[in-house]
Amino acid sequence: METEETPARWEGLPSWLLGQTANHAHRLVGDGFSSVGARGYHYRLLATLEEYGPASQAALGRRSGIHLSDMVATVNELADRGLVERAPDPSDRRRNIISLTSAGKRQLRRLEKRLAECQDELLAPLSPEERQRLTELLSKLLTHHNGRTGTPEEPWS
Repeated sequence: METEETPARWEGLPSWLLGQTANHAHRLVGDGFSSVGARGYHYRLLATLEEYGPASQAALGRRSGIHLSDMVATVNELADRGLVERAPDPSDRRRNIISLTSAGKRQLRRLEKRLAECQDELLAPLSPEERQRLTELLSKLLTHHNGRTGTPEEPWS
């Protein structure tokens, strides 16, 4: 029986290593959020609301990197659970303002705890210093490739 091996030609390439590690990270975080009945978009929207306060769906989309076509479904899911509220914008009744509820804040704390556990699992073989250095280097790469003004990618949709 054949075993699957990575060709040596690319197994040491940084791009390949980043991609494979990103696949593991995506799976770990997705499974972690799923275990508490959530998705990555839920975390991103709740965290954006907590950091920036109530906003329109369009503003939330820009701040969180969630495409507007996904934003409506995400807001609906969170509103159905009582985690966010929609209210007409007093300055433009055609637009809704989304705000975080107390239940939404509690859910955000649960998701942050689960996310921290996923980070620990992903980075288990690294020391605290190595984790810090890896984060710094990845931030430097992302800043460079986003042109310092890029929008967030969608790591946990």
